Amino acid sequence: MPVPDFQTLMLPLLTLYADGSEHSSGDAAQPLSEQFHLTPEDLAERLPSGRQTRFRNRIAWAHGYLKQAGLLESPQRGRYRITQRGREALESTPERIDIGFLERYPEFQDFRARTAPTNTTIVPGTGLVALGSAETELTPDEQVRAGAIRHRTLLAAQLLERVKQAPPAFFENLVVELLVAMGYGGSHEDAAKVVGRSGDGGVDGIIKEDRLGFDSIYVQAKRWEGPVGRPTVQQFAGALQGQRARKGVVITTSTFTREAIEYAAGLQSTIILVDGPQLAQLMIDYGIGVADVETIRLKRIDEDYFTEDQAS
Repeated sequence: MPVPDFQTLMLPLLTLYADGSEHSSGDAAQPLSEQFHLTPEDLAERLPSGRQTRFRNRIAWAHGYLKQAGLLESPQRGRYRITQRGREALESTPERIDIGFLERYPEFQDFRARTAPTNTTIVPGTGLVALGSAETELTPDEQVRAGAIRHRTLLAAQLLERVKQAPPAFFENLVVELLVAMGYGGSHEDAAKVVGRSGDGGVDGIIKEDRLGFDSIYVQAKRWEGPVGRPTVQQFAGALQGQRARKGVVITTSTFTREAIEYAAGLQSTIILVDGPQLAQLMIDYGIGVADVETIRLKRIDEDYFTEDQAS
């Protein structure tokens, strides 16, 4: 089964502390993984940052929320034990402990009020930020990442629509800008001289693979609405063969048919197909047609700092 969300972990986590003993935060990982029948692959799944596994991250958030509600206390760094409030919560035999359950405690309400983003709404009776049902089970840092992914998806769709509305000459210049930003074509001036002109076999230009010009890449740019089919790719491949060229790229604002993709994959020469959605993603990655609005940096506790000798 997939790694449980941090709210699902809270009740079984608190139950582990019912013995009244003090435990390290890492002690919970093994029994919880067995309780939820997690596979080695589940336990190895890491956050996008690569710094921590998703399971350990969610255990940490479950600890933090239980502590903010006063159900756990932390006598020393990285160690927890149940409080009297936590015992009373377990004695009420709840079916689930989640954010809505924790909202009954004033300390947790204050915590949520302090940490809720500006201009967001706390759903009455749940304590959840109104971000949509698909995200209410995510930890705060996962919500940020999920929001970033959603924003990027929407941005890519808007970007592609703007490209389709632009005149052909604009698309040709966009191709130049993107290829140069990706490190191809030498300088912008060099690339602009060879991309965007009509050639034999549908070749719109030839650019350098690198600044020294060790190899050339043939370019075809298609600002189309309908899908690009196999005949177009086949004609382009024939043009490459006639020039004894080994590399080419077809960039379109639309899509490629399955036959076109399969044909390109079976060629001896390398022809890369870049469809509209991928084009938009590359534009975002290389800063073409987009501008930075805000940078959000997610930070974590630096445990090494707190283990240093502070007396010196």
